Amino acid sequence: MKDTALVVVDMLYDFIDGSLACQGADEAVKNTRDYIEQSKIYPILFVRDHHPANHSSFFAQGGPWPPHCVQGTHGADIHVDLAPYASDDLTFFKGEDVDVEQYSGFEGLNPAGQSMREVLELMEISTVVICGIATEFCVFNTSRDLLGAGFKVIVKKDCLAWVDAEGHVKALKGMEALGIRVE
Repeated sequence: MKDTALVVVDMLYDFIDGSLACQGADEAVKNTRDYIEQSKIYPILFVRDHHPANHSSFFAQGGPWPPHCVQGTHGADIHVDLAPYASDDLTFFKGEDVDVEQYSGFEGLNPAGQSMREVLELMEISTVVICGIATEFCVFNTSRDLLGAGFKVIVKKDCLAWVDAEGHVKALKGMEALGIRVE
């Protein structure tokens, strides 16, 4: 599976047990760690929501969300069980522009300024497996954008967490309708 990469979306403390804790987050982290250890899929790319404290998506600025994943806080850190698998060059930060909401990790950049697409193409990846939080927002948008860029996309259902159970189910059906494999 040299042509396959794993993308771990927003497995960050604020989405696990913090200000935007999602349903199923603890299980998603555990199942993702188990999947990494059993599947031996490498490379592993991480997506990190990474907001300035005054981000436009926060309540105080008229946005729909409580403050979350603020740069330099514990809430923005990758869960300790997954952090050993993360590397700087394969971590993509999104939401850093105070005025722009970015749900898709495909819009993020690594510290070298490279996009996920650039890095995946350099590594000659054709298939991407997705684990992450939250199904209805960042997982859906990242998966859709990867598919639109020509990658085969597989979403691991037991490695997801969600804001709302109904939204989770709707997002899974929506991904399948687009041609994304959900397993």
